[in-house]
Amino acid sequence: MTSKVLFPLAVVSLLCACGSGETAKQPPVCVAVDPPATVDPNTIGLVVDSGPQCVGYINGLFASVTICVPGTTTCQNIDHLLVDTGSYGVRVLESALHLALPAATNASGLGLAECVPFVLGTTWGPVALADVKVGNELAQNLAIQLIGETTYTLPADCTGTPTMDIQTLGSNGVLGVGPRLQDCGAPCASTSRSNPGIYYACSSAQSCAIAAVPVTQQVSNPVAAFPVDNNGTIIQLGAIGASGATSVSGVLTFGIGTQTNNGLGGATVLAIDELDYFSTTFPVGGTTYASVLDSGSNGLFFLNTDLTNLKMCTSSGLSAWYCPASPTNLGATLSSLDGARTTIVFSVGDASRVSASAAAFNTAGPVPGFPYDTTGLGFYWGLPFFYGRTVYTALEGKNTPAGVGPYFAF
Repeated sequence: MTSKVLFPLAVVSLLCACGSGETAKQPPVCVAVDPPATVDPNTIGLVVDSGPQCVGYINGLFASVTICVPGTTTCQNIDHLLVDTGSYGVRVLESALHLALPAATNASGLGLAECVPFVLGTTWGPVALADVKVGNELAQNLAIQLIGETTYTLPADCTGTPTMDIQTLGSNGVLGVGPRLQDCGAPCASTSRSNPGIYYACSSAQSCAIAAVPVTQQVSNPVAAFPVDNNGTIIQLGAIGASGATSVSGVLTFGIGTQTNNGLGGATVLAIDELDYFSTTFPVGGTTYASVLDSGSNGLFFLNTDLTNLKMCTSSGLSAWYCPASPTNLGATLSSLDGARTTIVFSVGDASRVSASAAAFNTAGPVPGFPYDTTGLGFYWGLPFFYGRTVYTALEGKNTPAGVGPYFAF
């Protein structure tokens, strides 16, 4: 399973508009914006706003999906799912869903559940089957995770900070559209000690034990299950200025090179390895680090202050963020496994200057634990990277105009 850092779990509280710099005593301003309407059937609208119930989310990219009981018209629309190129599969809060979905079961008829570890939190809950509609695209009988303890009590060996409600997750769920087909793959199907212990089989509400689950029964990327337009996604977002924005609208397009509206054009293609990594050289001509592209992280997380020479924040609750004296432009070179490369300029803002109404801002901070964390990553290119860009995510094993995925391109 690819290591995924879901930074929003902790930094929602750090960067809700009620806890930074000059705005520390101001209540958060609720910025709720409807996603833009789209015309093409393989597209849906995206929005960056304050999140569901005005949780004060900064740099959260959201979309709405429709969850249906398989094979029926009994459906529910779920808004504010976090659109995440760093994970795979649909996850919905049990508290937000009011449908009786059939449980996913193993060969012995036991219900399946998942303990999904992120660096700053863990989602626990049952695996269910649903028809998932994303705009006009339909993934039938898809395995999804329901986040919460309504069905099964959190087992003691599912460790990490529980992240199972709007306050801790910051959204109604996650729409994982990263480059993999399942959320774990072969390791979770193994009966050996190498099984990472993500999946559980449950004999009762209080009795769940780690189990091997075949790949075909695992929580899966909905895009791969679409009948067409199933080889990848494209995220297009508007640009923001140095002072941020109250909201940002965008479009999520399904398929790469499958329709007239989803060609690659002149995008630079960055092939990725089995962990979804490519390389970043920082500064330009400097040292090369492993990196990922992750719309589910709400900042640019890279290196540490010793290597970036960026001042850390000193305001209460902001110690995990960079606070340069003025917006700072930096350069880096992003490189593919096959030698393709491109140089970019990115901006780092002063996190203490996030206003009470801002939902989008060029936030950045050091990688937690760098360089001693186990991921080996120096750069997490989070949502601020996506502003003003068109970013492609090609799925593993799928044919595209640039060859077989997986890759990122922009």
